Amino acid sequence: MNILDWVVPDLQRPVLAHELTHALQDQSFGLDKWLKKGTEDLDTKKDITSEDIVSDENSEARQAVVEGQAMVVLVDYMLAPMGRTVADSPEVVELLNKGMQTGTADSVQYHNAPIFMKEALTFPYRYGVEFEAALLRARGKAGAFAATFENPPHTSREIMEPKTYLSGEHLPQLPLPDFKHIFKGYDRFDVGAIGEFDVAVLAKQYAGEQASNKIYPSWRGGYYYSVHPKGNPSAPLGLVFVSRWSSARAAAQFAAIYARGMQQRYKKVETSANSGLPADLKALGSLSGDHTWTTEDGAVVIDVKDDTVLVTESLDAAITDQFRHAALAGAKVQ
Repeated sequence: MNILDWVVPDLQRPVLAHELTHALQDQSFGLDKWLKKGTEDLDTKKDITSEDIVSDENSEARQAVVEGQAMVVLVDYMLAPMGRTVADSPEVVELLNKGMQTGTADSVQYHNAPIFMKEALTFPYRYGVEFEAALLRARGKAGAFAATFENPPHTSREIMEPKTYLSGEHLPQLPLPDFKHIFKGYDRFDVGAIGEFDVAVLAKQYAGEQASNKIYPSWRGGYYYSVHPKGNPSAPLGLVFVSRWSSARAAAQFAAIYARGMQQRYKKVETSANSGLPADLKALGSLSGDHTWTTEDGAVVIDVKDDTVLVTESLDAAITDQFRHAALAGAKVQ
């Protein structure tokens, strides 16, 4: 265990409490094995199942438990002289998380880092401590500590919205199309879940924090699959991204956010003159139906049906049509 020797002792002690918590977690549950349990490297798996998509966020959720508990101990140590704790001091947790979001004045690299990198680095600490604080209030120390190791959360949604973990919410799995058949002329590049944390970051980058906070609780499932043409790895990556939402309205709002992001990611974004859409996509507040844009890397399609959004990028029309039938056939408002 290493503590920064240029930090004054009074500030070292809470950090030491944090690190000693990890030592106790490891002693009781074996952290390395526990963090890896239920996770699998999807890059090496030939046939991807719905269960694989659900388990893709296991490691992030478990990491948030580990760091969240250690942050609770750190803050409780600091609050002890005042007779207070994390459970009865939500304003302290909020202030702490704001500090982690902004970083210190001399954190140049952090300030210049991409939004996703900053959010991913702080996720297990910021959302983890809020998750554990909610469990402390609802179930006490036993329910927030040992019981959470024995019955861990599985998704970023459970971490970001502790009430879904506490209630035992079970979301139906998204059915997966036959990727190997549809993409028989392609090689897989990447595959995985698009969880609530992912859509929160995406929405924050493309539409701002207020829009992100409004849309991400409506997430109900998502996955992506990216490919490149066989024998041509330098070609633009093809992408299919499917997400399910709590309602048709939420699906349309997310589709608009995704469309607005295209003008940040591509140099050329054009649609047909009779599309009925504004030339400046920043004006979009809602997007329903089936729309196609032309970019320098190929077509981008956003198709919204009821509670489900299908996105394909840099794929030919025939393949996109197969995904329409496979992914949107069972779309239904929850």
